[in-house]
Amino acid sequence: MPDVQVSVLVVGGSLTGLTASVHLATQGVSHLLVERHRGTAVHPRAASFHQRTMEIFRGVGLQDAVEAAAEKEFVQDGAIVSVSTLSNPEMQYFYRSFNEGVEELSPTRRLFITQIGLEPVLRERARALGAEHRYATELVGFEQDDDGVTSVIRSRDDGQESTVRSDYLVAADGAHSAIRARSGIDMVGRPPFAQCITIYFQADMRELLGDRNLSVVYVNQPGLLGFFRFSITGDSGFLAVFSSSNPDGTRDTHVAEDLDEARCVQFVHQALGRTDISVRIDDVQRWTAEAAHAASFQDRRVFLIGDAAHVMPPTGGFGGNTGVADAHGLAWRLALVSRGIAGAGLLASYDQERRPVSDLTVEQAYTRYALRVDPSLPRDDLAAPLDDPSIELGTIYRSAAVMTGEGEDDESLLVDPREPSGRPGTRAPHIPVEADGRPASVLDLFGAGFVLLAGTDGQVWCDVVAELAASTDLPLRAYRVGAGGVVQDPEGRFPAAFGIGPTGATLIRPDGVVAWRSADAGAEPRGTVADVMTQLLAR
Repeated sequence: MPDVQVSVLVVGGSLTGLTASVHLATQGVSHLLVERHRGTAVHPRAASFHQRTMEIFRGVGLQDAVEAAAEKEFVQDGAIVSVSTLSNPEMQYFYRSFNEGVEELSPTRRLFITQIGLEPVLRERARALGAEHRYATELVGFEQDDDGVTSVIRSRDDGQESTVRSDYLVAADGAHSAIRARSGIDMVGRPPFAQCITIYFQADMRELLGDRNLSVVYVNQPGLLGFFRFSITGDSGFLAVFSSSNPDGTRDTHVAEDLDEARCVQFVHQALGRTDISVRIDDVQRWTAEAAHAASFQDRRVFLIGDAAHVMPPTGGFGGNTGVADAHGLAWRLALVSRGIAGAGLLASYDQERRPVSDLTVEQAYTRYALRVDPSLPRDDLAAPLDDPSIELGTIYRSAAVMTGEGEDDESLLVDPREPSGRPGTRAPHIPVEADGRPASVLDLFGAGFVLLAGTDGQVWCDVVAELAASTDLPLRAYRVGAGGVVQDPEGRFPAAFGIGPTGATLIRPDGVVAWRSADAGAEPRGTVADVMTQLLAR
Protein backbone atom coordinates (compact mmCIF):
# COMPACT_ATOMS: atom_id res chain seq x y z
CA MET A 1 0.00 0.00 0.00
CA PRO A 2 1.31 3.48 -0.83
CA ASP A 3 1.81 5.97 1.98
CA VAL A 4 -0.08 8.64 0.02
CA GLN A 5 -2.76 8.24 -2.64
CA VAL A 6 -3.85 11.27 -4.70
CA SER A 7 -5.11 12.05 -8.16
CA VAL A 8 -2.09 14.19 -9.05
CA LEU A 9 1.48 14.50 -7.77
CA VAL A 10 3.06 17.87 -8.61
CA VAL A 11 6.85 17.91 -8.41
CA GLY A 12 8.18 21.43 -8.07
CA GLY A 13 6.74 24.20 -5.91
CA SER A 14 7.85 27.31 -7.71
CA LEU A 15 5.69 29.54 -9.92
CA THR A 16 4.23 26.93 -12.27
CA GLY A 17 3.86 24.18 -9.69
CA LEU A 18 2.04 26.54 -7.33
CA THR A 19 -0.19 27.79 -10.15
CA ALA A 20 -1.09 24.19 -10.96
CA SER A 21 -1.81 23.54 -7.29
CA VAL A 22 -4.14 26.54 -7.01
CA HIS A 23 -6.13 25.48 -10.07
CA LEU A 24 -6.28 21.82 -9.10
CA ALA A 25 -7.44 22.76 -5.61
CA THR A 26 -10.01 25.20 -6.99
CA GLN A 27 -11.51 22.34 -9.00
CA GLY A 28 -11.44 19.88 -6.11
CA VAL A 29 -8.67 17.63 -7.42
CA SER A 30 -6.78 15.79 -4.68
CA HIS A 31 -3.07 16.36 -5.11
CA LEU A 32 0.25 16.58 -3.33
CA LEU A 33 2.94 19.12 -4.21
CA VAL A 34 6.56 18.44 -3.25
CA GLU A 35 9.39 20.96 -3.47
CA ARG A 36 13.05 20.23 -2.76
CA HIS A 37 13.76 23.71 -1.39
CA ARG A 38 12.57 24.80 2.04
CA GLY A 39 10.23 27.53 0.90
CA THR A 40 9.17 29.80 -1.90
CA ALA A 41 11.52 31.78 -4.16
CA VAL A 42 14.51 33.60 -2.69
CA HIS A 43 15.54 35.06 -6.08
CA PRO A 44 13.27 37.38 -8.13
CA ARG A 45 13.44 35.23 -11.30
CA ALA A 46 10.37 35.99 -13.45
CA ALA A 47 9.39 39.56 -12.64
CA SER A 48 6.87 40.75 -15.23
CA PHE A 49 3.44 39.27 -15.76
CA HIS A 50 1.18 39.86 -18.71
CA GLN A 51 -2.56 40.42 -18.91
CA ARG A 52 -3.40 36.83 -19.79
CA THR A 53 -1.55 35.64 -16.70
CA MET A 54 -3.40 38.18 -14.58
CA GLU A 55 -6.70 36.97 -16.09
CA ILE A 56 -5.77 33.46 -15.00
CA PHE A 57 -5.13 34.71 -11.47
CA ARG A 58 -8.33 36.77 -11.57
CA GLY A 59 -10.24 33.59 -12.40
CA VAL A 60 -9.31 32.10 -9.03
CA GLY A 61 -9.88 35.31 -7.08
CA LEU A 62 -6.24 36.36 -6.81
CA GLN A 63 -6.06 39.55 -8.87
CA ASP A 64 -6.35 41.94 -5.92
CA ALA A 65 -3.85 40.02 -3.79
CA VAL A 66 -1.30 39.85 -6.60
CA GLU A 67 -1.71 43.55 -7.40
CA ALA A 68 -1.26 44.46 -3.73
CA ALA A 69 1.93 42.39 -3.53
CA ALA A 70 3.21 43.97 -6.75
CA GLU A 71 2.71 47.51 -5.46
CA LYS A 72 5.05 46.73 -2.57
CA GLU A 73 7.90 45.78 -4.88
CA PHE A 74 7.94 48.04 -7.93
CA VAL A 75 6.60 51.23 -9.39
CA GLN A 76 4.02 49.98 -11.88
CA ASP A 77 3.53 51.12 -15.48
CA GLY A 78 7.10 52.30 -15.81
CA ALA A 79 9.07 52.52 -19.04
CA ILE A 80 11.17 49.82 -20.66
CA VAL A 81 14.22 51.51 -22.15
CA SER A 82 17.77 51.08 -23.37
CA VAL A 83 20.71 53.14 -22.08
CA SER A 84 24.48 53.07 -22.32
CA THR A 85 24.62 53.58 -18.55
CA LEU A 86 22.06 54.59 -15.96
CA SER A 87 23.88 57.93 -15.69
CA ASN A 88 23.04 58.73 -19.31
CA PRO A 89 19.75 59.56 -21.05
CA GLU A 90 17.59 56.88 -22.61
CA MET A 91 18.72 55.76 -26.08
CA GLN A 92 15.53 53.91 -26.99
CA TYR A 93 12.07 53.33 -25.55
CA PHE A 94 10.55 49.88 -25.99
CA TYR A 95 7.56 50.98 -23.88
CA ARG A 96 6.95 54.40 -22.36
CA SER A 97 4.43 52.71 -20.09
CA PHE A 98 4.19 48.95 -19.53
CA ASN A 99 0.45 48.99 -20.23
CA GLU A 100 0.62 51.39 -23.14
CA GLY A 101 -1.92 50.46 -25.80
CA VAL A 102 -3.40 47.42 -24.04
CA GLU A 103 -5.59 49.03 -21.40
CA GLU A 104 -8.87 48.12 -23.12
CA LEU A 105 -7.96 44.54 -24.01
CA SER A 106 -8.50 43.00 -20.58
CA PRO A 107 -10.04 43.65 -17.18
CA THR A 108 -6.49 43.25 -15.85
CA ARG A 109 -3.19 45.04 -16.39
CA ARG A 110 0.37 43.93 -16.86
CA LEU A 111 2.28 43.89 -13.59
CA PHE A 112 5.84 43.94 -12.36
CA ILE A 113 6.20 41.52 -9.45
CA THR A 114 8.95 39.06 -8.63
CA GLN A 115 8.45 35.43 -7.77
CA ILE A 116 9.56 36.39 -4.26
CA GLY A 117 6.38 38.44 -3.95
CA LEU A 118 4.07 36.26 -6.04
CA GLU A 119 4.75 32.72 -4.89
CA PRO A 120 3.59 33.20 -1.27
CA VAL A 121 0.27 34.53 -2.59
CA LEU A 122 -0.21 31.40 -4.68
CA ARG A 123 0.91 29.09 -1.87
CA GLU A 124 -1.47 30.55 0.67
CA ARG A 125 -4.43 30.36 -1.70
CA ALA A 126 -3.70 26.72 -2.58
CA ARG A 127 -3.36 25.79 1.08
CA ALA A 128 -6.56 27.64 1.97
CA LEU A 129 -8.30 25.47 -0.63
CA GLY A 130 -6.99 22.31 1.03
CA ALA A 131 -3.84 21.59 -0.99
CA GLU A 132 -1.00 19.73 0.74
CA HIS A 133 2.51 21.05 0.10
CA ARG A 134 5.68 19.40 1.39
CA TYR A 135 8.83 21.48 1.25
CA ALA A 136 12.36 20.13 1.67
CA THR A 137 11.06 17.04 -0.10
CA GLU A 138 12.50 15.59 -3.30
CA LEU A 139 11.43 13.03 -5.85
CA VAL A 140 13.67 9.96 -5.75
CA GLY A 141 12.09 8.07 -8.64
CA PHE A 142 8.85 7.04 -10.31
CA GLU A 143 7.37 4.27 -12.43
CA GLN A 144 4.33 4.39 -14.69
CA ASP A 145 1.86 1.63 -15.43
CA ASP A 146 -1.47 1.46 -17.21
CA ASP A 147 -3.39 2.66 -14.17
CA GLY A 148 -1.18 5.31 -12.61
CA VAL A 149 2.22 6.42 -11.36
CA THR A 150 4.10 5.16 -8.30
CA SER A 151 6.61 7.69 -7.00
CA VAL A 152 9.10 7.66 -4.16
CA ILE A 153 9.70 10.94 -2.35
CA ARG A 154 12.25 11.69 0.37
CA SER A 155 12.43 14.27 3.12
CA ARG A 156 15.66 16.25 2.94
CA ASP A 157 15.42 16.84 6.68
CA ASP A 158 15.45 13.28 8.00
CA GLY A 159 15.89 11.14 4.87
CA GLN A 160 12.57 9.37 5.37
CA GLU A 161 11.10 7.99 2.15
CA SER A 162 7.42 7.67 1.26
CA THR A 163 5.54 6.10 -1.62
CA VAL A 164 2.97 8.16 -3.51
CA ARG A 165 0.43 6.58 -5.81
CA SER A 166 -1.17 9.04 -8.24
CA ASP A 167 -3.16 8.92 -11.42
CA TYR A 168 -0.88 11.53 -12.98
CA LEU A 169 2.50 13.16 -12.39
CA VAL A 170 3.11 16.83 -13.23
CA ALA A 171 6.74 17.82 -13.76
CA ALA A 172 7.28 21.40 -12.64
CA ASP A 173 10.88 20.66 -11.68
CA GLY A 174 12.63 23.29 -13.77
CA ALA A 175 14.96 23.63 -16.72
CA HIS A 176 17.08 20.66 -15.67
CA SER A 177 14.02 18.48 -15.11
CA ALA A 178 14.94 15.02 -13.85
CA ILE A 179 11.43 13.85 -14.70
CA ARG A 180 11.83 14.95 -18.30
CA ALA A 181 15.18 13.19 -18.53
CA ARG A 182 13.86 9.98 -16.96
CA SER A 183 10.93 10.06 -19.40
CA GLY A 184 13.38 10.17 -22.29
CA ILE A 185 12.08 13.47 -23.66
CA ASP A 186 14.68 15.52 -25.53
CA MET A 187 14.90 19.29 -25.78
CA VAL A 188 14.78 20.72 -29.30
CA GLY A 189 15.82 24.19 -30.36
CA ARG A 190 18.94 26.31 -30.23
CA PRO A 191 22.12 25.43 -28.33
CA PRO A 192 23.01 27.60 -25.31
CA PHE A 193 24.29 30.99 -26.45
CA ALA A 194 25.49 32.64 -23.22
CA GLN A 195 26.52 31.83 -19.66
CA CYS A 196 24.98 34.71 -17.76
CA ILE A 197 24.75 36.05 -14.23
CA THR A 198 22.26 38.02 -12.18
CA ILE A 199 23.80 40.21 -9.51
CA TYR A 200 21.62 41.18 -6.54
CA PHE A 201 23.00 44.32 -4.96
CA GLN A 202 22.37 47.32 -2.74
CA ALA A 203 23.29 50.82 -3.87
CA ASP A 204 21.74 54.26 -3.59
CA MET A 205 20.51 54.95 -7.13
CA ARG A 206 17.90 57.57 -6.29
CA GLU A 207 19.95 60.44 -7.69
CA LEU A 208 20.61 58.57 -10.93
CA LEU A 209 16.98 57.60 -11.35
CA GLY A 210 15.68 61.06 -10.51
CA ASP A 211 12.08 61.42 -11.59
CA ARG A 212 12.41 58.86 -14.38
CA ASN A 213 9.85 56.07 -14.04
CA LEU A 214 11.98 53.22 -15.38
CA SER A 215 10.85 49.66 -14.85
CA VAL A 216 13.28 47.70 -17.02
CA VAL A 217 16.54 49.27 -18.18
CA TYR A 218 18.59 47.51 -20.84
CA VAL A 219 22.28 48.41 -20.67
CA ASN A 220 23.91 48.40 -24.08
CA GLN A 221 27.58 49.28 -24.32
CA PRO A 222 30.57 47.60 -25.99
CA GLY A 223 31.81 46.16 -22.72
CA LEU A 224 28.52 45.13 -21.15
CA LEU A 225 25.11 43.93 -22.26
CA GLY A 226 22.40 43.30 -19.69
CA PHE A 227 19.46 44.86 -17.89
CA PHE A 228 18.57 46.48 -14.57
CA ARG A 229 15.54 46.19 -12.30
CA PHE A 230 15.21 48.44 -9.25
CA SER A 231 13.26 48.23 -6.01
CA ILE A 232 10.52 50.75 -5.41
CA THR A 233 12.81 52.57 -2.95
CA GLY A 234 15.67 52.94 -5.45
CA ASP A 235 18.29 51.59 -3.05
CA SER A 236 18.56 48.01 -4.29
CA GLY A 237 18.00 45.95 -7.40
CA PHE A 238 19.52 43.39 -9.68
CA LEU A 239 21.65 43.51 -12.80
CA ALA A 240 21.47 40.65 -15.29
CA VAL A 241 24.66 40.49 -17.34
CA PHE A 242 24.45 38.69 -20.68
CA SER A 243 27.94 39.46 -21.96
CA SER A 244 31.01 41.61 -21.40
CA SER A 245 34.24 42.11 -23.34
CA ASN A 246 37.53 40.22 -23.34
CA PRO A 247 40.86 42.06 -23.03
CA ASP A 248 41.24 41.93 -26.82
CA GLY A 249 37.86 43.60 -27.30
CA THR A 250 35.97 40.48 -28.41
CA ARG A 251 32.62 39.66 -26.82
CA ASP A 252 32.69 37.44 -23.71
CA THR A 253 29.45 35.45 -23.45
CA HIS A 254 30.72 33.35 -20.54
CA VAL A 255 30.58 35.97 -17.80
CA ALA A 256 29.70 33.34 -15.19
CA GLU A 257 33.26 32.03 -15.34
CA ASP A 258 36.11 33.42 -13.19
CA LEU A 259 33.68 35.51 -11.17
CA ASP A 260 34.38 37.11 -7.80
CA GLU A 261 32.83 39.90 -5.75
CA ALA A 262 35.15 42.57 -7.11
CA ARG A 263 34.17 41.65 -10.65
CA CYS A 264 30.48 41.89 -9.72
CA VAL A 265 30.98 45.34 -8.21
CA GLN A 266 32.80 46.35 -11.39
CA PHE A 267 29.84 45.22 -13.50
CA VAL A 268 27.39 47.24 -11.40
CA HIS A 269 29.60 50.36 -11.50
CA GLN A 270 30.01 49.94 -15.25
CA ALA A 271 26.25 49.73 -15.77
CA LEU A 272 25.57 52.64 -13.41
CA GLY A 273 28.19 54.78 -15.14
CA ARG A 274 29.57 55.82 -11.75
CA THR A 275 32.34 54.32 -9.64
CA ASP A 276 31.81 56.57 -6.62
CA ILE A 277 28.58 54.87 -5.55
CA SER A 278 28.95 52.30 -2.78
CA VAL A 279 27.79 48.85 -3.94
CA ARG A 280 27.15 45.85 -1.73
CA ILE A 281 26.70 42.46 -3.39
CA ASP A 282 23.99 40.35 -1.74
CA ASP A 283 23.98 37.34 -4.05
CA VAL A 284 24.89 36.14 -7.53
CA GLN A 285 22.92 33.66 -9.62
CA ARG A 286 24.48 31.90 -12.59
CA TRP A 287 22.26 30.81 -15.48
CA THR A 288 22.38 29.77 -19.11
CA ALA A 289 20.68 31.67 -21.92
CA GLU A 290 18.87 29.08 -24.03
CA ALA A 291 15.95 28.86 -26.45
CA ALA A 292 14.45 25.37 -26.64
CA HIS A 293 11.36 23.32 -25.83
CA ALA A 294 10.63 19.70 -25.02
CA ALA A 295 9.99 17.39 -27.96
CA SER A 296 6.80 16.33 -26.18
CA PHE A 297 4.96 17.75 -23.19
CA GLN A 298 3.47 14.36 -22.31
CA ASP A 299 4.74 10.85 -21.69
CA ARG A 300 1.63 8.77 -21.00
CA ARG A 301 0.71 9.85 -17.44
CA VAL A 302 3.53 12.37 -17.03
CA PHE A 303 3.09 16.01 -18.08
CA LEU A 304 5.67 18.79 -18.34
CA ILE A 305 4.94 22.41 -17.44
CA GLY A 306 7.02 25.56 -17.09
CA ASP A 307 10.79 25.43 -17.48
CA ALA A 308 10.63 21.64 -17.59
CA ALA A 309 8.82 22.10 -20.92
CA HIS A 310 10.60 25.14 -22.36
CA VAL A 311 13.50 27.50 -21.72
CA MET A 312 13.95 30.96 -23.20
CA PRO A 313 15.92 34.15 -22.59
CA PRO A 314 14.23 36.81 -20.42
CA THR A 315 13.76 39.29 -23.28
CA GLY A 316 10.03 39.86 -23.62
CA GLY A 317 9.28 38.46 -20.17
CA PHE A 318 7.57 35.44 -21.70
CA GLY A 319 9.05 32.59 -19.63
CA GLY A 320 7.06 32.75 -16.42
CA ASN A 321 3.89 33.72 -18.26
CA THR A 322 4.21 30.73 -20.57
CA GLY A 323 4.59 28.45 -17.55
CA VAL A 324 1.45 29.84 -15.92
CA ALA A 325 -0.45 29.18 -19.15
CA ASP A 326 0.84 25.59 -19.14
CA ALA A 327 -0.37 24.99 -15.60
CA HIS A 328 -3.74 26.56 -16.32
CA GLY A 329 -4.19 24.62 -19.55
CA LEU A 330 -3.34 21.30 -17.92
CA ALA A 331 -5.28 21.66 -14.66
CA TRP A 332 -8.79 21.82 -16.13
CA ARG A 333 -8.11 18.75 -18.25
CA LEU A 334 -6.82 16.78 -15.28
CA ALA A 335 -9.84 17.87 -13.26
CA LEU A 336 -12.39 16.68 -15.83
CA VAL A 337 -10.61 13.39 -16.47
CA SER A 338 -10.07 12.72 -12.75
CA ARG A 339 -13.80 13.24 -12.10
CA GLY A 340 -14.71 10.85 -14.91
CA ILE A 341 -16.43 13.56 -16.93
CA ALA A 342 -13.92 13.49 -19.80
CA GLY A 343 -12.08 10.64 -21.44
CA ALA A 344 -8.31 10.31 -21.19
CA GLY A 345 -8.09 11.46 -24.80
CA LEU A 346 -8.70 15.03 -23.62
CA LEU A 347 -5.25 15.02 -22.04
CA ALA A 348 -3.56 14.55 -25.41
CA SER A 349 -4.80 17.98 -26.46
CA TYR A 350 -2.54 19.58 -23.82
CA ASP A 351 0.57 18.75 -25.84
CA GLN A 352 -1.22 19.46 -29.13
CA GLU A 353 -1.97 23.00 -27.98
CA ARG A 354 0.81 24.09 -25.66
CA ARG A 355 3.87 22.78 -27.51
CA PRO A 356 3.37 24.74 -30.77
CA VAL A 357 2.58 27.90 -28.80
CA SER A 358 5.66 27.41 -26.63
CA ASP A 359 7.81 26.89 -29.72
CA LEU A 360 6.57 30.18 -31.16
CA THR A 361 7.09 32.00 -27.86
CA VAL A 362 10.61 30.62 -27.39
CA GLU A 363 11.58 31.87 -30.85
CA GLN A 364 10.04 35.29 -30.18
CA ALA A 365 12.07 35.59 -26.97
CA TYR A 366 15.20 34.66 -28.91
CA THR A 367 14.40 37.20 -31.63
CA ARG A 368 14.11 39.93 -29.00
CA TYR A 369 17.40 38.81 -27.46
CA ALA A 370 19.16 39.02 -30.81
CA LEU A 371 17.64 42.41 -31.66
CA ARG A 372 17.86 44.07 -28.24
CA VAL A 373 20.83 42.43 -26.58
CA ASP A 374 23.29 40.62 -28.83
CA PRO A 375 23.33 41.61 -32.51
CA SER A 376 26.29 39.27 -33.07
CA LEU A 377 24.01 36.21 -32.91
CA PRO A 378 23.19 34.52 -36.25
CA ARG A 379 20.15 36.04 -37.92
CA ASP A 380 19.72 33.85 -40.98
CA ASP A 381 16.93 31.83 -39.32
CA LEU A 382 15.62 34.54 -37.00
CA ALA A 383 11.84 34.59 -36.64
CA ALA A 384 10.23 37.88 -37.62
CA PRO A 385 9.28 39.79 -34.47
CA LEU A 386 5.57 39.56 -33.72
CA ASP A 387 3.46 42.04 -31.83
CA ASP A 388 3.62 41.73 -28.01
CA PRO A 389 -0.15 41.97 -27.37
CA SER A 390 -0.76 39.28 -29.99
CA ILE A 391 1.78 36.96 -28.37
CA GLU A 392 0.27 37.59 -24.95
CA LEU A 393 -3.45 37.49 -25.84
CA GLY A 394 -3.69 36.19 -29.41
CA THR A 395 -2.75 32.53 -29.06
CA ILE A 396 -4.47 30.13 -31.47
CA TYR A 397 -4.95 26.55 -30.29
CA ARG A 398 -5.49 23.71 -32.73
CA SER A 399 -6.42 20.35 -31.21
CA ALA A 400 -9.20 17.83 -30.71
CA ALA A 401 -10.45 20.11 -27.92
CA VAL A 402 -11.29 22.82 -30.46
CA MET A 403 -13.95 22.51 -33.16
CA THR A 404 -13.27 24.82 -36.08
CA GLY A 405 -15.87 25.35 -38.76
CA GLU A 406 -15.18 25.20 -42.46
CA GLY A 407 -13.14 28.21 -43.55
CA GLU A 408 -12.51 29.42 -39.97
CA ASP A 409 -8.84 28.38 -39.82
CA ASP A 410 -6.63 30.53 -42.03
CA GLU A 411 -3.45 29.00 -40.52
CA SER A 412 -2.45 32.29 -38.87
CA LEU A 413 0.15 32.07 -36.11
CA LEU A 414 -1.73 34.51 -33.88
CA VAL A 415 -4.75 36.79 -33.86
CA ASP A 416 -4.71 40.49 -33.02
CA PRO A 417 -6.63 40.93 -29.75
CA ARG A 418 -7.42 44.52 -30.75
CA GLU A 419 -9.60 43.10 -33.53
CA PRO A 420 -11.47 40.24 -31.81
CA SER A 421 -13.40 37.74 -33.89
CA GLY A 422 -14.16 34.98 -31.38
CA ARG A 423 -12.76 32.28 -33.66
CA PRO A 424 -12.51 28.81 -32.08
CA GLY A 425 -9.13 28.11 -30.52
CA THR A 426 -8.55 31.67 -29.33
CA ARG A 427 -8.99 33.33 -25.96
CA ALA A 428 -12.53 34.60 -25.52
CA PRO A 429 -12.21 38.37 -25.93
CA HIS A 430 -12.84 40.73 -23.05
CA ILE A 431 -15.92 42.90 -23.35
CA PRO A 432 -17.59 44.84 -20.52
CA VAL A 433 -20.93 43.38 -19.46
CA GLU A 434 -23.43 43.68 -16.66
CA ALA A 435 -24.08 40.42 -14.84
CA ASP A 436 -26.87 40.37 -12.25
CA GLY A 437 -26.91 44.15 -12.45
CA ARG A 438 -23.21 44.60 -11.67
CA PRO A 439 -20.41 45.72 -14.02
CA ALA A 440 -18.11 42.85 -14.95
CA SER A 441 -16.04 41.39 -17.74
CA VAL A 442 -17.48 38.61 -19.85
CA LEU A 443 -14.36 36.68 -18.78
CA ASP A 444 -15.74 36.56 -15.24
CA LEU A 445 -18.41 34.12 -16.44
CA PHE A 446 -15.84 31.44 -17.25
CA GLY A 447 -13.85 28.94 -15.21
CA ALA A 448 -16.32 26.51 -13.66
CA GLY A 449 -17.02 24.09 -16.49
CA PHE A 450 -18.07 25.00 -20.01
CA VAL A 451 -20.14 28.12 -20.66
CA LEU A 452 -22.40 28.68 -23.67
CA LEU A 453 -23.12 32.30 -24.56
CA ALA A 454 -26.14 32.87 -26.79
CA GLY A 455 -27.16 35.91 -28.79
CA THR A 456 -30.09 38.13 -27.91
CA ASP A 457 -32.56 35.84 -29.69
CA GLY A 458 -30.80 32.60 -28.78
CA GLN A 459 -32.91 31.45 -25.83
CA VAL A 460 -33.28 28.03 -27.47
CA TRP A 461 -29.59 27.38 -26.79
CA CYS A 462 -30.02 28.21 -23.11
CA ASP A 463 -33.01 25.90 -22.85
CA VAL A 464 -31.03 23.07 -24.45
CA VAL A 465 -28.13 23.56 -22.05
CA ALA A 466 -30.43 23.60 -19.02
CA GLU A 467 -32.00 20.34 -20.17
CA LEU A 468 -28.64 18.65 -20.81
CA ALA A 469 -27.16 19.83 -17.52
CA ALA A 470 -30.16 18.47 -15.62
CA SER A 471 -30.15 15.07 -17.33
CA THR A 472 -26.39 14.41 -17.67
CA ASP A 473 -23.14 15.01 -15.82
CA LEU A 474 -22.01 17.63 -18.32
CA PRO A 475 -20.39 20.65 -16.59
CA LEU A 476 -22.30 23.17 -18.66
CA ARG A 477 -24.03 26.53 -18.09
CA ALA A 478 -25.58 29.03 -20.49
CA TYR A 479 -26.28 32.76 -20.60
CA ARG A 480 -28.20 34.82 -23.10
CA VAL A 481 -26.26 38.03 -23.68
CA GLY A 482 -28.22 41.17 -24.48
CA ALA A 483 -31.57 42.82 -23.82
CA GLY A 484 -33.68 40.82 -21.40
CA GLY A 485 -30.89 38.42 -20.53
CA VAL A 486 -29.14 37.86 -17.21
CA VAL A 487 -26.00 39.21 -18.88
CA GLN A 488 -26.33 42.64 -20.48
CA ASP A 489 -24.12 43.96 -23.28
CA PRO A 490 -24.22 47.73 -22.64
CA GLU A 491 -21.82 48.61 -25.47
CA GLY A 492 -23.34 46.18 -27.97
CA ARG A 493 -19.98 44.55 -28.67
CA PHE A 494 -20.83 40.90 -28.04
CA PRO A 495 -22.03 39.74 -31.51
CA ALA A 496 -19.05 41.14 -33.44
CA ALA A 497 -16.46 40.23 -30.80
CA PHE A 498 -17.62 36.60 -30.76
CA GLY A 499 -18.60 36.30 -34.41
CA ILE A 500 -22.21 35.17 -33.99
CA GLY A 501 -25.65 36.47 -34.96
CA PRO A 502 -28.69 37.15 -32.74
CA THR A 503 -29.69 33.45 -32.76
CA GLY A 504 -26.15 32.08 -32.61
CA ALA A 505 -24.06 30.73 -29.75
CA THR A 506 -20.45 30.25 -28.73
CA LEU A 507 -19.05 27.66 -26.32
CA ILE A 508 -16.22 28.59 -23.97
CA ARG A 509 -13.96 26.03 -22.28
CA PRO A 510 -13.03 26.19 -18.58
CA ASP A 511 -9.75 27.88 -19.55
CA GLY A 512 -11.55 30.74 -21.31
CA VAL A 513 -10.80 29.49 -24.83
CA VAL A 514 -13.49 29.43 -27.51
CA ALA A 515 -14.17 25.75 -28.23
CA TRP A 516 -16.93 26.02 -30.84
CA ARG A 517 -19.49 28.44 -32.24
CA SER A 518 -22.55 28.56 -34.44
CA ALA A 519 -23.55 31.73 -36.23
CA ASP A 520 -27.24 30.88 -35.91
CA ALA A 521 -29.59 28.39 -34.22
CA GLY A 522 -29.29 25.69 -36.85
CA ALA A 523 -31.76 22.84 -37.32
CA GLU A 524 -31.17 20.78 -34.17
CA PRO A 525 -29.61 22.75 -31.27
CA ARG A 526 -29.94 19.94 -28.70
CA GLY A 527 -28.23 17.33 -30.82
CA THR A 528 -25.60 19.86 -31.84
CA VAL A 529 -24.61 20.76 -28.28
CA ALA A 530 -24.61 17.11 -27.16
CA ASP A 531 -22.41 16.09 -30.10
CA VAL A 532 -20.03 19.00 -29.56
CA MET A 533 -19.58 18.20 -25.87
CA THR A 534 -19.02 14.51 -26.63
CA GLN A 535 -16.22 15.35 -29.04
CA LEU A 536 -14.62 18.02 -26.87
CA LEU A 537 -14.57 15.77 -23.81
CA ALA A 538 -13.32 12.72 -25.73
CA ARG A 539 -16.21 10.70 -24.27
